[in-house]
Amino acid sequence: MIELQHLSKRYGGRKGQAVQALNDLSLSVQAGCLYGLLGPNGAGKTTTLRILCTLLAPDAGSVRVGGVDALADPRAVRRLLGFVAQEVAIDKILTGRELLRLQAALYHLPAAERDQRIDELVELLGMGAWIDRRCGSYSGGMRRRLDLAAGLLHRPRVLVLDEPTVGLDIESRAAIWGVLRQLRDSGTTVLLSSHYLEEVDALADRLAIIEGGTVIAEGAPRELKAALGGDRVTLRVREFSDEPEALKVQQLLQGCEGVRQVVVNRAQGYSLNLVVEHDGVIEQLRRQLAEAQLPVFALAQSRPSLDDVYLQATGRTLMDAELAVAGSRDAKAERKQQMR
Repeated sequence: MIELQHLSKRYGGRKGQAVQALNDLSLSVQAGCLYGLLGPNGAGKTTTLRILCTLLAPDAGSVRVGGVDALADPRAVRRLLGFVAQEVAIDKILTGRELLRLQAALYHLPAAERDQRIDELVELLGMGAWIDRRCGSYSGGMRRRLDLAAGLLHRPRVLVLDEPTVGLDIESRAAIWGVLRQLRDSGTTVLLSSHYLEEVDALADRLAIIEGGTVIAEGAPRELKAALGGDRVTLRVREFSDEPEALKVQQLLQGCEGVRQVVVNRAQGYSLNLVVEHDGVIEQLRRQLAEAQLPVFALAQSRPSLDDVYLQATGRTLMDAELAVAGSRDAKAERKQQMR
């Protein structure tokens, strides 16, 4: 249903300020699939979705939706798509029902079909108690449900969502998850971006991990986790470690038989994340650390998660990637302030 091939996109043209948002990105989404894009802020997820929805032109590459070339015939592609952007834009004066009627008019839906479709979506998204109130009184969860309803009015074959549950409470998130599963089960192709690991793990039939504007891992969540083999271990050699000590432990563990990639998790106080091939490896680790006068302070063992898949693909956890992006933004803001 969706074919993106060798997409590239660069923002900014001045020397030293250009950003390569997409770098030869390719992915394929089958019809009727609920497909997740996972990655930190700044990985290229939103740029990918905006190009897919014909809101942005790539510098290079091809885009096809339902067999239609999106670059050659964007109008035909827009008829196939429903797009729910990350930022919710809702008129505060209109009621929810009035806003949906306005949106239906933009889709040129006949009045009889319009009202029937709105009633269906009000029931599907549990909006009956507040749909006739002004949008200015809505909570974030209500606004997000209304925005989703607007994207579904014309019964799109493909629904594209950018961070659909960011900032929502647990109840609203669960409601939207339920709707997305129903849409997938009814044959709608759903493509969503997220940096919530548990969201992609719970919803996606398949997923792609995006880092630096390119796909670095792709497959079904269960297959990606199973491919790691063994169990995930998180350990600390003392309650409060520093980076030099963590790097020393990392070097020691990398030489242990039965231990796979060892990563320093800076976001969690310089703990160590690794994958072990069998339970006997853990006792071996304890002995070797004790001999090096680095006895284990805390250790947790669990089955592989998507965060472990991300760690295996990138060499860092998703949280560390988020912190790196935030730090880069802070540094840029500080430089701009100094220039002023």
